Amino acid sequence: MNLELAEEHVAVRELAADFVNREVVPHAAAWDRAEEVDRGIVAKLGSLGFLGLTIPEEHGGSGGDHLAYALVLEELGRGDSSVRGLVSVSLGLVTKTIHAWGSDRQKKAWLPRLTAGEALGCFALTEPGTGSDAGNLRAKAVRDGDDWVISGTKVFITNGTWADVALVFARTGGTAPEQAGHKGISAFLVPTDTPGLTRSLIHGKLGLRGQPTAELVFDGVRVPNDAMLGPEGGGFKVAMSALAKGRMSVAAGCVGIVQASLDAALSYATQREQFGKPIASHQLVQEMLADIKVELDAARLLVWRVADLIDRGRPFQAESSIAKLYASEAAVKASNTALQVFGGYGFVDEYPVGKYVRDARVMTLYEGTSQIQKLLIGRDLTGINAF
Repeated sequence: MNLELAEEHVAVRELAADFVNREVVPHAAAWDRAEEVDRGIVAKLGSLGFLGLTIPEEHGGSGGDHLAYALVLEELGRGDSSVRGLVSVSLGLVTKTIHAWGSDRQKKAWLPRLTAGEALGCFALTEPGTGSDAGNLRAKAVRDGDDWVISGTKVFITNGTWADVALVFARTGGTAPEQAGHKGISAFLVPTDTPGLTRSLIHGKLGLRGQPTAELVFDGVRVPNDAMLGPEGGGFKVAMSALAKGRMSVAAGCVGIVQASLDAALSYATQREQFGKPIASHQLVQEMLADIKVELDAARLLVWRVADLIDRGRPFQAESSIAKLYASEAAVKASNTALQVFGGYGFVDEYPVGKYVRDARVMTLYEGTSQIQKLLIGRDLTGINAF
């Protein structure tokens, strides 16, 4: 097995690293304080092809495989997880899902704009009372002639206030959730300027503060029948297929957080002096640096394994959960360890490690909590559904 990156992957990584160092890292702290990333970053991401990775060129994409995609997401996560989230959701959850499930009309309408950065997508699944139990969602879509009328509330929706299209999941079966479960759910592509849809930005988040996270309220939002993505009643399968790949996106971003934590801790430890010598010369500090490095290599290889499985057309769902579980928990540990290396200086936002801690913490929660990942892995091992 050769784990050395091919020339094209090295080139993609270097392109992403250069972009992040120029366009993201210098602004990350200011964006975090302002609770808003510069919206101009979307067009820049599109111009470099980062919003079209893995999408065929005939649909406006930039091609490439999932390893290239993972490498770019890792670099974006190293620079600012809020920027990584823009790409993870718009490309990873929405654009890829339209490419996999969409009709020719839907692909022509949305893929060229999304991959170019001319439009952004959001993934509207989570509800105020429904997070991990996605099959129990309450939003409804009722047929009215040739249209569907959507009502309900979605929350914690990344890109929610910036998105031009929302991939919305709603119950169409006409049966109560406790009776129908996930079988009554369908997916819809809803332009966000559709009358009846209101969006409210969520402020005061612990982490990912620069990322636009919103509540979406659907009050009689009318869409045509051809806005449905995939078959009627097949929405839960659409959502789960998107999230299986999306977990690799989050995991890759977490690798970036671990890398950033190591870079910051290593730089500080070799410059900061205590007891007459750099703190890097103290054994316990070297132990902390070594711990971060081990977590980095393990998480990175788990992500690369998922990318390889996807590109070879092999089953990858359990491996994606493993990568997401390990990398997200590794990001929490690594960032916390890096903060410890910084001591009191890590507690102020003049230095980046406090932001890494805050951003890392949410990674264990969204797109499936760590506990949900363990249930999915356990089910894969035993064949028994422990939900």
